[in-house]
Amino acid sequence: MLEIPKPTLGRLPLYYRSLLAASEAGLEIISSAELGESAGVDSAQVRKDLTYFGQFGRPGVGYNVSNLLMALEQILGLRNPNEAVLVGAGKLGMAICNYPGFARYGLKIVALFDVDPNKIGQQVDGLEVFPLERLESIVKKLGIQIGIITTPAEAAQRIAKMLISAGVRAIWNFAPVNLKVPPEIILRNEDLAVGLATLSHYLSAEHRTKA
Repeated sequence: MLEIPKPTLGRLPLYYRSLLAASEAGLEIISSAELGESAGVDSAQVRKDLTYFGQFGRPGVGYNVSNLLMALEQILGLRNPNEAVLVGAGKLGMAICNYPGFARYGLKIVALFDVDPNKIGQQVDGLEVFPLERLESIVKKLGIQIGIITTPAEAAQRIAKMLISAGVRAIWNFAPVNLKVPPEIILRNEDLAVGLATLSHYLSAEHRTKA
């Protein structure tokens, strides 16, 4: 089986987003150069990325927007909606829960969990906040495959173990900690502090260069 480079996989959602915009604008054809703009790559890289999954488009013409949209939906698994639970009903958790853009990518958050008695029982965008002790039973009952962690760092590893024990196969971690999970578990870390530190570094470097 051909192994797809991670950078290629990372660019596919960007191509998909451009195709969505083109479709909503009523465009029927899009060029590889236009797709590349969304991902910061040239047209040759776009063609190379898409070649891993089949032959799309026509030389000198471009890609049929509708056909490529459907193909990427299949490749990215967006045709099969994925249900997820979110643990940590704080400000970040609420922002993620209320974000409407996930629906386009097949993600639906179906339950929230927290340990704060003041939050348990509350309704957030039509979803109830459940006590953490009900996490495993609800995840198993609903057959949830994705867990989203937005807890403080010290609680994240324990939450990950609970999710895995309940049958979750993928974890999207927003807690500022490196989780340890079995190799068969798909783990995606979104460390906001690291992102901020990276931005600060480049800003400082730019300031030193101009000084």
